[in-house]
Amino acid sequence: MSSAPSPGFEIKSADLALVALVLRTTDVSSIGRDLARQLSETPGFFDQDPVLIDLTGLAEESEQSIDFLQLRQVLSDHRLVALAVKGGSEAQRAAAFDVGLVDANDARIRRLSVEMPALTQESAAAEPTAPAVPSFSGAVVLDRTLRSGQQFYAKGKDLVVLSIVNAGAEVIADGDIHIYSTLRGKAIAGARGKTDARIFAYAMEPELISIAGVYRTSENPLSKDVFGKPAQVSLSSGPDGDKLLITPLKA
Repeated sequence: MSSAPSPGFEIKSADLALVALVLRTTDVSSIGRDLARQLSETPGFFDQDPVLIDLTGLAEESEQSIDFLQLRQVLSDHRLVALAVKGGSEAQRAAAFDVGLVDANDARIRRLSVEMPALTQESAAAEPTAPAVPSFSGAVVLDRTLRSGQQFYAKGKDLVVLSIVNAGAEVIADGDIHIYSTLRGKAIAGARGKTDARIFAYAMEPELISIAGVYRTSENPLSKDVFGKPAQVSLSSGPDGDKLLITPLKA
């Protein structure tokens, strides 16, 4: 007797890190404008990342409808893929299910220091949420100068830069950023919520520095003891919210 053919698939459980989009309004056009504005600092930040749409903050708008088809397109325009919905009224959830979103009412939103990957001011006190922190494996080494308009992203890794990051250029890493030269452009560490990430530079002269979404720009000048000198940036949490600490690196 011939044996039964093996099935062409296996069914297993799997974990998937989701970006949580916590809605504060049902106005999809407004959401689209805000996304475009907040992501203007990091174009191309997302790479087909899956999204959970969290409606639990819409208590005052629980009876208002949401155009989930339009919302899904808005997210797609920013390389985000809407997969699931959490919270909301029965009518809102039914509308979400009608466009293919799945029920994720039991999903737990992690409280970190950034609301989406959008950058938030150091003094902001808004309720922060973020996607799960990715796993890390080693570092990426960048051994060329980055000129204005160029961007380099170390996804799921630390980033080591051996040359100058010029003004108008941008380096991004999910982990730490080590720059063994001058930082004149933008450096974004902990890009997906890693709050203990750090930025190190041989000469700290940034246009923008950010860790886990908390950022500081050159409009708020660095002190004389760190500007143009070896320094590190870390994230500090306190009763007044999250802020960046920029301290000298001592030999």
